[in-house]
Amino acid sequence: MIASPGLRSLCSISLLALLTLLGACGSPPPRVERSPEAPAPKTGKPAMKPNPLAKRGGGFYKDDGLPEEIPENIDDIPDADPRWEPLHRFANKPYVVLGKEYVPQTRVQPYKVRGIGSWYGKKFHGQKTSIGEPYDMFAMTAAHPTLAIPSYVRVTNVQNGRSVVVRVTDRGPFHADRVIDLSFTAAYKLGYVSSGSTAVEVESIVVEPGGTYAAAPAREVAAVVVQRRENAARNEARPEAPRNEPRPEPRNEAAAAGDDRDPILTLAMTSQLRDEVAPIAAGGVFLQLGAFSSPDNAESLKAKLARELDWVSAGFLIHSKDNIHRLQLGPYRNRQDADKEAERIRLALGFKPTFVTR
Repeated sequence: MIASPGLRSLCSISLLALLTLLGACGSPPPRVERSPEAPAPKTGKPAMKPNPLAKRGGGFYKDDGLPEEIPENIDDIPDADPRWEPLHRFANKPYVVLGKEYVPQTRVQPYKVRGIGSWYGKKFHGQKTSIGEPYDMFAMTAAHPTLAIPSYVRVTNVQNGRSVVVRVTDRGPFHADRVIDLSFTAAYKLGYVSSGSTAVEVESIVVEPGGTYAAAPAREVAAVVVQRRENAARNEARPEAPRNEPRPEPRNEAAAAGDDRDPILTLAMTSQLRDEVAPIAAGGVFLQLGAFSSPDNAESLKAKLARELDWVSAGFLIHSKDNIHRLQLGPYRNRQDADKEAERIRLALGFKPTFVTR
């Protein structure tokens, strides 16, 4: 059968349409431009900086250091605001730490000295300071061995000229080459968090009862640190209260009665920092770390050194007798074991404890 011309034309048109359709299916799809994705929404969690800092041969304490997160507004934390405050009743008594007698000032007075400043951080965060307040590493505070507390000082980093005002609330540092310990935030503002320590100038701010204050005159005075005179007979330190300052009355009747009781040892387990009361050991060799007229100051140093010297083999003890509260380590089996421990403490802190035998 022969197709008519009209039918052949229709078939040709149909074949052409089919080929065009197949060609369209085999070609790549048109390119579509996508708009960039929107950023993920922020959470409602308080803004905190990740910690960008790393310790480089620093000067802060063993196992101490930087917080996990740094507040986003750390640069906006204001300096301490100097104001007149009554001095703490017990925190300004003479005391002995690692063979050195420290005689704190009994009034806020002009003071200016240069030396090495360090800082202390998360290991002490929340712990009680010498005046009983909890340590806040994000506040503008400091520790000093002899300045009257509480008081205020201006600390200047002599390397870069930065300066901050801090409130002195604690005792320390007890390292031979350091003059002040600053909070994390204060050290951050002075620019020496990463190095751990730096050369600083410490200048007292004397606040009058009316509220006015001024920095100390431009003169330097040495820190009041007196080498304890050795007493071969007792081999113990007995600091005396300043003559022009009356002895504090007992805070309560129980404390007054405790002065007449047999001495006790307060044993702090260094791993858990728990206190237990135990009778005095019949004998043994002990290392004496400090002596205080105030039991609160002895407890404060015990808590601080128990964290800093958490590797010691013996327990921390407070031996109270004749209104003197002596912080000691022990007992050790013999003098040789005690001497080894004392040498390790000397290398860690720069001071060597004294030996006590009972």
